[in-house]
Amino acid sequence: MHIRSSIKRGFAILLAGATILGGCAKVETSRYDVLSSAYETDAATTAEKTTQEVTTKKTVTPTEIKLVMVGDILLHENVHASALADDGTYNYDHLFTAITDEVKASDLALVNEEVILGGKDLGLSGYPMFNGPFEVGDALVKAGFNVILQATNHTLDMGKTGVLNNINFWKENYPDISYLGINESKERYDNYIYTYKKGDITVAILNYTYGTNGIPIPSDMPYIVNVLDKEKCAADIKRAKELADFVIVCPHWGIEYDTSITPDEEEWATFFADNGVDLILGAHPHVVEPVRWVEGKDGHKLLCYYSVGNYVSGQDQNKTMLGAMAQVTIANDAEGNVSIKEYGVQPLITHKQRGYKKLAVYRIQDYSEELANLNYVSSTFTWAYCKELAKEVFGELYKD
Repeated sequence: MHIRSSIKRGFAILLAGATILGGCAKVETSRYDVLSSAYETDAATTAEKTTQEVTTKKTVTPTEIKLVMVGDILLHENVHASALADDGTYNYDHLFTAITDEVKASDLALVNEEVILGGKDLGLSGYPMFNGPFEVGDALVKAGFNVILQATNHTLDMGKTGVLNNINFWKENYPDISYLGINESKERYDNYIYTYKKGDITVAILNYTYGTNGIPIPSDMPYIVNVLDKEKCAADIKRAKELADFVIVCPHWGIEYDTSITPDEEEWATFFADNGVDLILGAHPHVVEPVRWVEGKDGHKLLCYYSVGNYVSGQDQNKTMLGAMAQVTIANDAEGNVSIKEYGVQPLITHKQRGYKKLAVYRIQDYSEELANLNYVSSTFTWAYCKELAKEVFGELYKD
């Protein structure tokens, strides 16, 4: 009885207290209730943020871009002769047989089209004022090249007519092929940045020449060719970095027939590294030059192929017969950072025999001393010479 009575009294007291509080329209909340409510609110907010982070965090798609580049398509008259058929037509497909499979297997296939393709109406010509037929372009496309580098010292050999003919050929016949380094308008010169996207990687490529062999740039078309100029290059690179994860510059630079790295090349390579370029693919000297890593400010490093030499020519120095294909694989990591995964070189040999009908290009491993004895260059030209030069220039990158 005592216990039951106590419970009744306690309940009555609590009920009275609740009635009084209710009459005052005031509800007191315990400290536990406040902490519990705050915890639940924080937990809900945290859960919401976590959900948002999981939802918004980008999933990186593992991606690789395989790139190749070959050097100068230098169309001397004997190169044209090798392409001339009995019916008077030209076909240059035979020049690319040795590399077509690898070129077609690549995502980006670059070639330095040393000579302007102004068409036969302007007359085909070799050194010193070159002009090539459109059939060369047909052969490049058939071989699998999709990026044509055209800023060279021979760009203006046929004047602005040659350049415009060349541009119109690409636009009318192969609109999916990208030509770099020459421009039909100021708008293109000021704004065009070539980009290639695959998976989660975007690559930008820029092309410039040191000059045009003293031929004045047309006053009414000052934008016709991209010339190496630090202000212009820096501006282009800045825009390229805004558009792409990886930036490549293809400069036409160096000293002809010099297999060493020149001070001018070093200066430009450092400039490009300072501005955040990731890869340099150089051309112009008609001979191969070393491949080196170059460090710029803030520790940024780029890979530089100083020169991949000639791809094909009618030149007659032993060292101009050896060229190379640059081979680079660009990849991303789990965080989306893009860099060079692998790189190498494939040495190439230009082979020409008397009459030039058998002019061809071989991979160095497919060549032989028997072929070297037939190569109409000099009595001192040998397969062994080519292998030694490749070792001297490329070091461990070339494995005999």
